Amino acid sequence: MKQSSSKKTASMTANDIGKRVIEREIEGLKALDTVFATTFDAVVARILQVRGRLIVSGMGKSGHVARKIAATFASTGTPSYFVHPGEASHGDLGMITENDGLLLLSNSGETEELRDMISYAKRFSIPLMAMVRRETSMLVTAADIAMVLPDIPEASPVKAPTTSTIMMMALGDALAVAVLESRGFTLEDFNVFHPGGKLGKAFIRAENLMHAREDTPIVNRNDLMSKVLITMTTKSFGCAGVVDKEGKLIGIITDGDLRRHMSNDLLDKHAYDVMSENPITIAPGTLAAEALRIMNVNEKSKSITSLFVVNNGKPVGILSVHDCLRAGVI
Repeated sequence: MKQSSSKKTASMTANDIGKRVIEREIEGLKALDTVFATTFDAVVARILQVRGRLIVSGMGKSGHVARKIAATFASTGTPSYFVHPGEASHGDLGMITENDGLLLLSNSGETEELRDMISYAKRFSIPLMAMVRRETSMLVTAADIAMVLPDIPEASPVKAPTTSTIMMMALGDALAVAVLESRGFTLEDFNVFHPGGKLGKAFIRAENLMHAREDTPIVNRNDLMSKVLITMTTKSFGCAGVVDKEGKLIGIITDGDLRRHMSNDLLDKHAYDVMSENPITIAPGTLAAEALRIMNVNEKSKSITSLFVVNNGKPVGILSVHDCLRAGVI
């Protein structure tokens, strides 16, 4: 029998084996409908009731999945962390309080290292939820609510955790998303937990990068161009915003405007004589990525390098393309 199995495996290409694995795992994911039809809603409701942290734990491959699930919950508004079951038996049980909830993962449901955590949960009436493969097991019996994974074979001929871990991972994602949507967790909330990296940069706003009002090149509509040129030179943005007597932005003077009005009497003209009306502006809360898009693609010019940031019509700062690029906004 072993020889026959080896010949069969040898006759399969790597692509064949790979596709077989994916098909088996897809089969497992589809079979999760049984969990959604039984205990999924109850687990979500119980997590929402937890006043403290959601403690996620598991041993071996289930432990690796548990770490990921805890990280996903923590980053989406549910305080959560992973506790290693072995370390729990040597003092880390003290990290778990009566206000917390436990989510334990196990393939067999008989993981010896989880016994102390189960006993601790029972002793202090800590909600105990389980994600487990075997319906008749210690963990299912002990849990307040158990999500029993469908009995789909592992994708590996040596029964290495493959299909089972994929199902656990997907079910963890489903729980986290169901909980975050139930809580009304928003993109703004998500940004609070992801200030770094590309994800964080996607949420940077104009007000976070803009130059303050005192550094913004602003002139009055009646100012002579001799004064405007000094402002443009000292502020170094290649433009100046023009405001009316109420302080509202009514125009902009750029290097292009200077070239178009170049004459012997340029310095004797007023700002309103040279300015271009109705400049493109952004609000302080505009995403920096959107501001960069506006500078790159707009109906008035092909080379906008700075945008005035306005609030109620009045300029409160200026944002340049270089500010966005230095911050890593793309």
